[in-house]
Amino acid sequence: MAITEQDLLAALAGVKDPVSSKPLATARSVRNLQVAGDSISFEVQMDYPAKSLVPDLQAQLSAAARSLAGVRSAAVHISSRITAQVAGRGARLIPGVKNIIAVASGKGGVGKSTTAVNLALALSAEGAQVGILDADIYGPSQPMMTGTSGKPETRDGKLMEPKRAMGLQINSIGFLVREEQAMAWRGPMASNALEQLINQTRWQDLDYLVVDMPPGTGDIQLTLAQKVPLTGAVIVTTPQDIALLDAKKGITMFQKVGVPILGIVENMAVHICSHCGHAEHIFGEDGGRRLAQDYEMPYLGALPLALHIRLQADSGRPTVFAEPDGEVARLYKAMARQLASNVARQAGNELPAFPDIIISKDT
Repeated sequence: MAITEQDLLAALAGVKDPVSSKPLATARSVRNLQVAGDSISFEVQMDYPAKSLVPDLQAQLSAAARSLAGVRSAAVHISSRITAQVAGRGARLIPGVKNIIAVASGKGGVGKSTTAVNLALALSAEGAQVGILDADIYGPSQPMMTGTSGKPETRDGKLMEPKRAMGLQINSIGFLVREEQAMAWRGPMASNALEQLINQTRWQDLDYLVVDMPPGTGDIQLTLAQKVPLTGAVIVTTPQDIALLDAKKGITMFQKVGVPILGIVENMAVHICSHCGHAEHIFGEDGGRRLAQDYEMPYLGALPLALHIRLQADSGRPTVFAEPDGEVARLYKAMARQLASNVARQAGNELPAFPDIIISKDT
């Protein structure tokens, strides 16, 4: 039986990538086609992690391959290969890290830290190696949210070893100061501390480093955007008009320094009463979706305002870890897959090198 790769690609054309809706199997992604009698085997390599979708995709691909004349059985292996993408030509990668994703917001109180840790856990659950860096120098929350504490260890007196919990590698300024200690630092000191946290941590084979940013668009945010090889940023907002106003400032800041926006997350989009099931849009409706449309940016999705999300984060067991098969975890995983797919699409883009920030009277 002579089956070529072209025959196989034609048979598999109807199986779509669940994120892009384009054919999952392409000449670039299909590998190792083997034919033995009436059986074939092949591999499909995805460019983003999608572990939770693999069984269904394997079944679809196998069924499509068996539609070929003379094929009775088809064994399919699905793998993922995550490559490094950096905004800015010539940027130097951080050792042990392929992609750095900033999770930011224009203002506080929109659930950015909860979103950051759950997106990190969702990427990990989908099969990636993931770290999270708490860049909120003045109000670190990831030690509590990840149930980690204590000063970082060091093997050589130079690099900090990240904490490990729930499959994540973690570092935070919160590990270096007392919980009740106020960080009375001016901007340059805080910016230097952030650079040290990123560059002096022994990150190990990370596909993604998720950076939980402080709110606002000040020194720390500009330091990260200009001195760290970011892949892109995620903007977290609520549907509320005042939150959207500040989210626009965050978008503008990243645009000015040439960092792509990989997606917008609409948090606290709707409250479902735990007693009667009534749905109420406390902070407004579809504000994040409209923001994404107005700026022609990817809309990663909406998350509910739910008591259990807050309780789980406060207890050091965020929702994706505490209820991995629950509806909210499903939402986070769908967002994580789309985010990772958006990262992969940066490949080959001619992104500009980091520009200088110039303050003028018109700024």
